[in-house]
Amino acid sequence: MLATMPSARRSSASFLAGIAATLVGFLLVPLLVANAPLEKTMGVVQKIFYFHVPCAWLLMLSTFVCAGGSLAYLFAGSERGDRLALCSAELGVLFGLCVMVTGPLWARAAWGVFWTWDVRLTSSLMLWLMLIAYRLARRYGGAGGRRLAAAMALFAAADVPLVYLSVNFWRGLHPNTKTVSSLAPGMRLPFFTSLLIFSALWGVLLALRMRVERAHSRLAELAIAVEDAEEESL
Repeated sequence: MLATMPSARRSSASFLAGIAATLVGFLLVPLLVANAPLEKTMGVVQKIFYFHVPCAWLLMLSTFVCAGGSLAYLFAGSERGDRLALCSAELGVLFGLCVMVTGPLWARAAWGVFWTWDVRLTSSLMLWLMLIAYRLARRYGGAGGRRLAAAMALFAAADVPLVYLSVNFWRGLHPNTKTVSSLAPGMRLPFFTSLLIFSALWGVLLALRMRVERAHSRLAELAIAVEDAEEESL
């Protein structure tokens, strides 16, 4: 037990350092975005891009991590994989909500409507709803809820390539995948900094959520041990 204490301290120190770096980053990003050049057509409204795209990236990343954890649970019985899938799915729901809020706000200014059944928008909505369904299946699916949710995570992961590539195959209002590579030089630093800081936030939140889930699992194990001890004493 004593041998694990230095490791635990190092883990806590790394976690706190990650939180501090993320907080500093979120103080820096608004300044970079505010000083980024205005897009000629949309003007200041285009600055939603610096938050909308990182959230969309994290929605897709969360889905892939959820699917990876689900695979480990389905084929290897990994409880850690199952916990990872659950925590990443919850983050996917969170960042997906950010996508679903910032996207229509940007669309209203750029296209004149809050929503259109563009392929990119529709497939993104489906992805977000599948992650919500994953969470509902775990909570209300009964004894087989975890396996049902894991299978749903694999279907959600299959939707990610459609979300990303749809704008290259079907004409729509949404910009294609070349938008980032064609950014003006003054826009690249704010965008990639925002992407990095949002990704760091995702990592911190995932680590924190995993800690909570491990504590819940440990508490459940202790409760079972106490019940067993009480039954033996009788």
